Amino acid sequence: MELSIIATFAYGILSIIGGIIGSIQANSKISLLSGSISGLLLIFAAFWQLQGQTWGLLMATFITAVLIVFFAMRLAKTRKFMPAGLMFILGMLALVLMLNQLVAGR
Repeated sequence: MELSIIATFAYGILSIIGGIIGSIQANSKISLLSGSISGLLLIFAAFWQLQGQTWGLLMATFITAVLIVFFAMRLAKTRKFMPAGLMFILGMLALVLMLNQLVAGR
């Protein structure tokens, strides 16, 4: 199994967990909804990658890039490492693995 698939799945799980934690701590339904949607999309993208679908990797790369931009803006605004800084760093790591897989090809 490629590292990009593991990174996609792990980042999806972390997005869902982050949305749940944000919902509990800040009573934010938007956090729950956005974390769940982006997390589920990443998990589906990992599944499609396992099935050999190249567009699953493209979808995961796009969603991860959007989340990185979101968390970078959140980090710049709040200046708090948790959760925005951590999700930014983990997203960058996942994106590097995904882009490496895209460049290397299947």
